[in-house]
Amino acid sequence: MGMEWYDMIARRNGGYKGRSVFTWEGNSAEDVFEARLMQLLPQHNSVLDVGCGHGEFTLKVSAYTGHITGLDNSKELLRIAQASLEASNIRNVDFVCATTKTELPFEDEQFDLIYDRRGPTSIIEHGRLLRKGGVIFGIHTDVSKVQERLRTNQYEDIEIEEFNEALMVFSDEKEFAIFLSDIPGNPDYTRPEYHEQLQVKLKENQIEGRIAVREHKYIWKAHVSK
Repeated sequence: MGMEWYDMIARRNGGYKGRSVFTWEGNSAEDVFEARLMQLLPQHNSVLDVGCGHGEFTLKVSAYTGHITGLDNSKELLRIAQASLEASNIRNVDFVCATTKTELPFEDEQFDLIYDRRGPTSIIEHGRLLRKGGVIFGIHTDVSKVQERLRTNQYEDIEIEEFNEALMVFSDEKEFAIFLSDIPGNPDYTRPEYHEQLQVKLKENQIEGRIAVREHKYIWKAHVSK
């Protein structure tokens, strides 16, 4: 899955955001992550938001810190982000187009906090961007990749917490199909040719007689060596 998929999502959805309607039951890891990030941001003045997408979240939390740089590899998503920034009164945010798979266009120790909300865990390999004692903070579904990268790159005070209790509950088949279609790399399950595959997914995601998906994510945090 390449940048083209994210560009397509940006044009179709108006940003990197889901279109489906569902209700949360239980304590969502996303909500916990956001609450903890809000506590971290005032303690840091130079922040990198990795995989910032269309910038909505970046702009939302910008009031809690000195400066945030939003990083993404999709020009279409960043076009939306930049337009939103220019339409606002926010002056402590900038957006940069780059990929974590190559050397990033930032100075050594430029940031004292990096957060990864829905971005690539390959940012872990760019520890040079954090000042000594700086914090990297993220939420992800693949904990093995996170653990491996944190340990290989010699981060300290590694904390990983699992969340698997919250449910996303969908009212009907249509909303569930839209949800599946917005997952990176998935086909458009709302199209007739994917009807059979959708029925399989529906059978796999029945919880107490409802169409539901159990959230399974990890919140992780670590420091760069002092």
